[in-house]
Amino acid sequence: MSGQRALPQSKEALLKSYQTRLKDDVKSILENFEETVKLARGEGDSQLSKTTQCEQDTYEMQVRAANIVRAFESLMKLVSDIKQYLILNDFHSVNEAIATNSQLFRATQRDCDKKLMKLRDEMALDLYDLEEEYYTSIFK
Repeated sequence: MSGQRALPQSKEALLKSYQTRLKDDVKSILENFEETVKLARGEGDSQLSKTTQCEQDTYEMQVRAANIVRAFESLMKLVSDIKQYLILNDFHSVNEAIATNSQLFRATQRDCDKKLMKLRDEMALDLYDLEEEYYTSIFK
């Protein structure tokens, strides 16, 4: 694994299951779609009457359409699962965001500390001047 971090076995197995689910769902969609198109074209030899064959093809197309919908729903669930996996396992990005925010907050804290120290020093000078003026005043 040159340049890549090794995944724990549980994560690797989970990713393989995602890949398997993806392949199975796409395969199901394609197979059902192809068969639906064949049925719509009227391909296939049958010993049944035209009306009976038409009814049977209609029912089969409905079943295949339901299979396609089921496969798409499964794909949507897979996308949701993958998003959740990425959110829960993307610690590197989370750590980077935390570090960036921490640096920003530290810089803000240093700036506030400098302003507070400057204000403290100015107040101390003003109080010193006020005290000096009080003790040297003739109006005491």
